[in-house]
Amino acid sequence: MVIFQDWEKLDIRVGKILSAELHEKARKPMYKLKIDFGKEIGIKNAVAGITEFYKAEELIGKIVVAVINLEPKTIAGFTSECMTLGALDNDKFALLMPDKEVALGSKIY
Repeated sequence: MVIFQDWEKLDIRVGKILSAELHEKARKPMYKLKIDFGKEIGIKNAVAGITEFYKAEELIGKIVVAVINLEPKTIAGFTSECMTLGALDNDKFALLMPDKEVALGSKIY
């Protein structure tokens, strides 16, 4: 169980994927993403191991949900500053996305 105070530590926001390219140096297939979280937060880098579910060009322009206050992690020379969220069901994966238009950087509660 997670106590509510731990949940409150997560900063989950809405962002727009600006670019997606294959991370050639990574051991496992993954994308390097640039995600815009609006003027207050700016652009953050992320890695996403979703190459079997999405083509890079499909990701550009998608509005996604991501945790933006995780400790940065460098994977094969690329620093990931946030983590996009999605649902995995056996061999299917879907990125989490708001069902209505909201401003980039909007906080998820």
